[in-house]
Amino acid sequence: VIRRAVGWLDDRSGRAPLLRRALHYAFPDHWSFLLGEVALYAFVVLVATGVYLTFFYEPSSARTVYDGPYAPLAGREVSVAYDSVMRLSFEVRAGLLLRQTHHWAANVFLVAIVLHLLRVFFTGAYRRPRDLTWTVGVTLLALAVVEGFLGYSLLDDLLSGMGLAIAYSTLLAVPVVGGNLGLALWDGPFPGGPAFASRLYVGHVLILPVAIGTLLALHLALVAFRRHTQFRGGRAREGIVVGTPLWPGYALRSLGLLLATAAVLVLLGGLVQILPVWQWGPYEPWLGSNGAQPDWYLGWLIGALRLMPGWEPHAFGYTFLPTPFVGGLAFPLVVFGFLYAWPWLER
Repeated sequence: VIRRAVGWLDDRSGRAPLLRRALHYAFPDHWSFLLGEVALYAFVVLVATGVYLTFFYEPSSARTVYDGPYAPLAGREVSVAYDSVMRLSFEVRAGLLLRQTHHWAANVFLVAIVLHLLRVFFTGAYRRPRDLTWTVGVTLLALAVVEGFLGYSLLDDLLSGMGLAIAYSTLLAVPVVGGNLGLALWDGPFPGGPAFASRLYVGHVLILPVAIGTLLALHLALVAFRRHTQFRGGRAREGIVVGTPLWPGYALRSLGLLLATAAVLVLLGGLVQILPVWQWGPYEPWLGSNGAQPDWYLGWLIGALRLMPGWEPHAFGYTFLPTPFVGGLAFPLVVFGFLYAWPWLER
């Protein structure tokens, strides 16, 4: 079947040598090379479940009265966004399953990227000529963190509201231009104007997914063009990759990994509760909770904010380096700047 398909395509395009070379592309057999694939397949699950969720979610901060089946909130005034999340969780068929699967997939996506990044870092696979591949991977990590934050900020529950309040305060702390940036992005003072919910939604379901998908394609292309790195031993060396050819061995193994990743994520979505928004309740600007904890991939940022000392330099009537700016923006910029620069710093 494959031979006939290649022959048919070659008759019309003359690309048989290229296809033959692609089908014989060798992949290293070490298990750590599957971490990147787990990230890719978690992204596939994210897109598939996210498309379903968009049919029922309404990105609106307008107020409505909740009259759904969850009795503790009956008659409570909530936002349309929160009301749609509650209906998605309690009334839409398979809604809660897919919402929780989507959230678990986001966590696994970030876990796999970080572990893949660590594998590349500690094995030196970022070195020239693969430094551009490393740069694309670090950018993917940064965009994935922002995408995850925007995702759980859409729910308009107490947890997401506290996260947005912290983000708004951090942005206001940017020297000189922070106030204007906050008002521009939030469409007015916190909690934001009517356009803010739509901006979050468009960023989460369109702008960042397209950017992440494009960078994933570029990342995979760069890996293929430069060929995989691999651990030393036997006949393996820079010019020769020892492993499984793309067809049929690796393609079938990769398909199995896709199905296994999706199965595990669906099982997690069905059996392990995550982000029960009905327990937090809707967000109100006068409510707050010191016990609010973000997802794990933002824990290092909230930790930096909490560890910052209560000291800020003042001069000429201005505050230089406000604490929220140093802990919430300057610190992650330094971390990612170090990751971007590391291949050249090491060289």
